[in-house]
Amino acid sequence: MQRFFDVLFSVLALIVLAPLLVPVVIILRLTGEGEVFYRQERVGLGGRLFWLLKFATMLKNSPNIGTGTVTLKHDPRILPVGRILRKTKVNELPQLLNILKGDMSVVGPRPQARRCFDAFPAAVQESIVLVRPGLSGVGSIIFRDEENLLHEAQDPVAFYDEVIAPYKGAIEQWYIEHQTIRNYFLVIFVTVWVVLVPSSRIAWRVFDLPPPPPELRSALLGEMGSAD
Repeated sequence: MQRFFDVLFSVLALIVLAPLLVPVVIILRLTGEGEVFYRQERVGLGGRLFWLLKFATMLKNSPNIGTGTVTLKHDPRILPVGRILRKTKVNELPQLLNILKGDMSVVGPRPQARRCFDAFPAAVQESIVLVRPGLSGVGSIIFRDEENLLHEAQDPVAFYDEVIAPYKGAIEQWYIEHQTIRNYFLVIFVTVWVVLVPSSRIAWRVFDLPPPPPELRSALLGEMGSAD
């Protein structure tokens, strides 16, 4: 059933978003390094590697420069147009093609590069390869400002490996254990909501998630007001 909705929603999204996607393709072709798409190997269903598509927002050799696959706020590797695409999450939309191909779902654990996948605890690694990775998911929603979190850390790579990765893995594992059609649609709804209201903490009210560690509590929970 989920696969049916994946195909239906990705086809509809490509049709509806075509007036946005076509200008983005043209702008990227004429600016920066002239690259339209960025391809990177990610870990997918069954541990199989696949080529994830994004709009190009960073220098082509970014994985081999600076912090590698860990991206920081104001990262110098990000191209000018890329900053806008990343902030609005438009850079992720080419993954609709990954969904049609069957590599991904609309909702699921975020597909990780091998280096970030290996930072997850072994039990989490075993769980997340049981399902298709998602264009969005609970982990994607909670860590939508991950670059800001890393920007504040003294050692961003160590902070990712020791604090963010274990908790992100716990969230992804929570979703896998509670994967239902109801939660599938709830994740889609919450994703749209936080795009429209970025400061919203609605995910914490909709989902009974494991509590964040002390190092992340303030940044992720903030002031949980009632005006979501």
